[in-house]
Amino acid sequence: MSHPIVHLDIAGPDEEPLRRFYSELLGWEVRPMGPGYALVTTPDGSPDGAIVEAERSSVSFGVAVPDLPAAVARAEATGAEIVMPPTDNGWVNKAQIADPAGNVVTLVEDRPGAD
Repeated sequence: MSHPIVHLDIAGPDEEPLRRFYSELLGWEVRPMGPGYALVTTPDGSPDGAIVEAERSSVSFGVAVPDLPAAVARAEATGAEIVMPPTDNGWVNKAQIADPAGNVVTLVEDRPGAD
């Protein structure tokens, strides 16, 4: 079964230069949605995502999984730390794990037909 990358997050202490940089460099559409948060739409169908203001700079990605609780359990069993347990925010059910090197990965429950 394929687990496609479906989302990306780019974080840094000042969101404005990041918005400008990725928009100008890659032609991404970047729409500010409020203080410290902008939605990213890529022109070629690559994963969309967000640019967020955060104390620490980071890049993370989201991967679609068919069964979120099972994927979180499997991640933990293989050495991941649970950063955020499965959470349904009303439009997406997701969890965050840290791999053995500390890289954060978002697991997004694949909801067929949800767009």
